[in-house]
Amino acid sequence: MRQVISKIQKINEAELTELKRRVNIATLIILFFVMILVVRLWYLQILRGPDYVKLSENNRIRMQWVNAPRGNIWDRNGKEIVTNRPFFNVTWVREDAPNPDMVLKKMAVILKVDISELLERIREGQDYPRYVPIRLKEDIDWKTLVYIENHRYDLPGIRIEVLPSRKYIHDNLASHLIGYLGRINQKELNDAKNVNYQPNDHIGKLGIEKLYEDKLRGEKGQRYVEVDVQGFEQREIAVHEPLSGNDIKLTIDLDIQKAAEDALENKGGAVIVMEVNSGRLLAFASSPPLELEEFIGGISQKAWDKMQQNIMHPFLNKTVQGQYPPASTYKMVTALAGLSEGVINQDTIYYCAGSMMLHGRRYHCWKRSGHGAVSLVDALAQSCDVYFYQVGLKVGVNSLAKYARSLGFGTQTGINVEHEKPGLIPTTDWKLKQRKEGWQEGETMSVAIGQGFNLATPLQVCQMTATIANNGIRYRPQIIESIMDESGTITEKFEPIEDGRMLGDSKSLGLIKAGMLAVVNGERGTAKLVRLDGITVAGKTGTAQVVKLAQNKNVPEDEIPYKYRDHAWFTCYAPAEKPEIAVTVLVEHGLHGSSGAGPVAKLVLESYFSDRLVHKEKDKK
Repeated sequence: MRQVISKIQKINEAELTELKRRVNIATLIILFFVMILVVRLWYLQILRGPDYVKLSENNRIRMQWVNAPRGNIWDRNGKEIVTNRPFFNVTWVREDAPNPDMVLKKMAVILKVDISELLERIREGQDYPRYVPIRLKEDIDWKTLVYIENHRYDLPGIRIEVLPSRKYIHDNLASHLIGYLGRINQKELNDAKNVNYQPNDHIGKLGIEKLYEDKLRGEKGQRYVEVDVQGFEQREIAVHEPLSGNDIKLTIDLDIQKAAEDALENKGGAVIVMEVNSGRLLAFASSPPLELEEFIGGISQKAWDKMQQNIMHPFLNKTVQGQYPPASTYKMVTALAGLSEGVINQDTIYYCAGSMMLHGRRYHCWKRSGHGAVSLVDALAQSCDVYFYQVGLKVGVNSLAKYARSLGFGTQTGINVEHEKPGLIPTTDWKLKQRKEGWQEGETMSVAIGQGFNLATPLQVCQMTATIANNGIRYRPQIIESIMDESGTITEKFEPIEDGRMLGDSKSLGLIKAGMLAVVNGERGTAKLVRLDGITVAGKTGTAQVVKLAQNKNVPEDEIPYKYRDHAWFTCYAPAEKPEIAVTVLVEHGLHGSSGAGPVAKLVLESYFSDRLVHKEKDKK
């Protein structure tokens, strides 16, 4: 019996031990899950709590960026050139669109675009948070806007965005100078450190809009709104107003700029008007202009192709990017070199028989019958090539280059405009380095009359003319007068910058001025058409060959293909007695300086001196 009892006790103890083991295991499992629960709660409540609170609030409260009004652009007299206007865009918030395919198909029809265009826009923004609006189309018309607003509950995720955009008061006036805006690209976003740009923002792409982007753009504001579960705005909670961009006052005179562009209408070319005693530009025109309205909201491929195919090349800013042989406008350089090097003086006479021989080759004057015996002043007045052939041979090409550089040729002027070209002033070393060939005297003769390897921009020719008019003091061309904040207070003012002085003495300068005066006012001057009643003009014509004369020999000018016609130059300053402005005109394929460019310059001069010309007429009465 005792054995039986002992056996039963052993069995109970084993069961009790097993039970205890099972209880312990269950306890550990429970503790394990409790631990997981605690850790998860800690993760959700403590570690990620603020983020989830933020996300939760975002479902109810959203922050929207408010774009700042971009700064205006004015002329020197405070007249508006570029301001702002409301700009309506269609955006799509992915987070609020449960059925994106349906919405996008509808929007393609409403916006009259291919759905692939919308998908491309979405693809570009796929890396951004889902609550960031993706812009589907910019600058929609009023009819489309009303339709979308009336059907907003059938278009989940679709919103209308209102932005300030550019308004060009005078259409395409000064388009190459002003430039345009475009949608920011990924590189620009990456480069814009410490600046709050958003993927759909507009940014300056060219001209003043690009160069002064940091001044014009302003600072964005923020707007907090409450939205419902479908993302529709319920109420505004708080607003931090944006700060407007700064206004920019240009040195340009609106009336003179307009006169210059009107005079260039239907022509390819450039007009520059510069104050001789400051370097400030009053007109800076390149023709044909850019179609600025086409760039708002993104230029279409059709409009882009049309401008690209225009034979007058509207994308080229001819004032600083166009490089042309300066032709006879360069004869002032040759005259300065000859006088300063002592190879000619006011009494030096050369005989022009219409051509001259050098090493068995005949070099022609533009006037095949010849100018006869001419002095320096006569040679400038009549633009005699033979006279300057001989001066060039006596001073040599390197000496010509030295004086040309002192007048601003062969290097960028330093104007704050993009893509300025330096032109080209050849020397013996330059040819040896670039062509691996020695210099030829015949090439010196070409250079002496502004042909051959010589290249200059219209701005450089205007700077040379202004330097001569300003008694040899060369100013850097300037396009910005001042920058002002929202209250109109000037925050930055641009003063004239003296960049150097012309080589040569005052006597040489006086002879050159006398020659330029005779060009317009002399009996045999080549620019008599530019004379003004009451204002004395001094200038120089130029005709730059595009192809060799032989190619167009005996071909009537109006039958020469446009691209083979000579370029026309005219550069001048006025009033000759006390110069105020220099005017330079380049008409591509305009054939002759006197008839192609001279009339353009005259219209610009009449605009600048209009008050004084009117007074002269009144005095006569």
